Amino acid sequence: MKHFLFKSSHILASALFIAACDGPPTDEKLLATLQEDVVFLAADDLGGRAIGTEGEQKAAEYLAKEFEKLGLQPKGTEGFFQPFTVSKPSNPHEEAVIGTDGDGVTGRNVVAFLDKKADKTIVIGAHFDHLGMGGQGSLHRGDSAIHNGADDNASGTAGLLALAEILKHEELKNNILFIAFSGEENGLWGSNYFVKNPTIDLQTVNYMINMDMVGRLNEEKSLAINGVGTSPSFVPVFDQINADSLKLVTSESGVGPSDHTSFYLQDLPVLHFFTGQHEDYHKPSDDSDKINYEGLVKVVRYISRVVTTLDNEPKLAFTKTKDSSDSPRFTVSMGVVPDYMFDGKGMRVDGVSEGKPAQAAGLLKGDVVVQLGDSTVYDMMSYMRALSAFQKGDSTKVVIERSGQKVEAVVRF
Repeated sequence: MKHFLFKSSHILASALFIAACDGPPTDEKLLATLQEDVVFLAADDLGGRAIGTEGEQKAAEYLAKEFEKLGLQPKGTEGFFQPFTVSKPSNPHEEAVIGTDGDGVTGRNVVAFLDKKADKTIVIGAHFDHLGMGGQGSLHRGDSAIHNGADDNASGTAGLLALAEILKHEELKNNILFIAFSGEENGLWGSNYFVKNPTIDLQTVNYMINMDMVGRLNEEKSLAINGVGTSPSFVPVFDQINADSLKLVTSESGVGPSDHTSFYLQDLPVLHFFTGQHEDYHKPSDDSDKINYEGLVKVVRYISRVVTTLDNEPKLAFTKTKDSSDSPRFTVSMGVVPDYMFDGKGMRVDGVSEGKPAQAAGLLKGDVVVQLGDSTVYDMMSYMRALSAFQKGDSTKVVIERSGQKVEAVVRF
């Protein structure tokens, strides 16, 4: 009898625990699950999650199981999965062919649907692939090593799962399609394939949110939001929902080096969330112990408020923006990593590559370039315009601000 009572009370306690867990997640629960997901995805066991590898397949299976546990519907072509094959041409001047047939590398998008019985659908996406052991795209200069990509982009993928957990408890007038993309690092392969082979009617898509590198919120709490010019409905909501006093750094263009671009090119409003570049970018040192998990919770909560605040709007209007394809073309490089979160005058340097012109000229991390040649540098675009005037072999003056002082140097391209 005692055994029966113990067993019954144990079952009741378990049921109550499950019921309690089934409510909207607390910040503490989000923190724990975000950390658990990032640690799994960025573990050495997954070998850097390069498209077509066993590690990428393990990551895809993990995501599908998590979506299923959250009660979401599979919306791929094979359950939660949407496989695609990319055939690389032997001619380097030809584009890769993305389809389902032929020889090549095969990746899988992971697609899940939160059905709110609505006629509009929001797409929320993040890429889960990374660089594997390095190779093309890596900034690592040593021996081959696992590139775990904790920030790029286990952080965004973990955020995807967290948003699914939050938004399933909300009364929404939009369905939500959650997509974990593969092949992003190779050229937006997964998102490109999806928009050309959608598993829902793209005409019903309201807008798309992309999270790529959202795990390094800095002390200033700077959060970049790109694509704000792609719909007039976006900008009015940003400040009113900023409960955590984030420093919002916005840009209008719907085109950028991440998966939102594929949706923008289908004339859909897009937002790309990003917490900034860092010196571990595309290196083996981008590990899970460097993620700011408390900051990631703030980013996820902010995005959830964007979704719920825009929920009462009619279908968002699309606006074409002046895009990076209109940017000046340049044939030389300074060899610096720009600080994309900097919103002051000039272009702040976030990293200096070894053996490049900037290092030879004595530039340091934290320097702000305010003049290049005869051109004043006000921001990233003016820096790019100034850079486009030079050819390999040219030399020019560069003026930087360092610790409140102006310093001149000569840079040789």
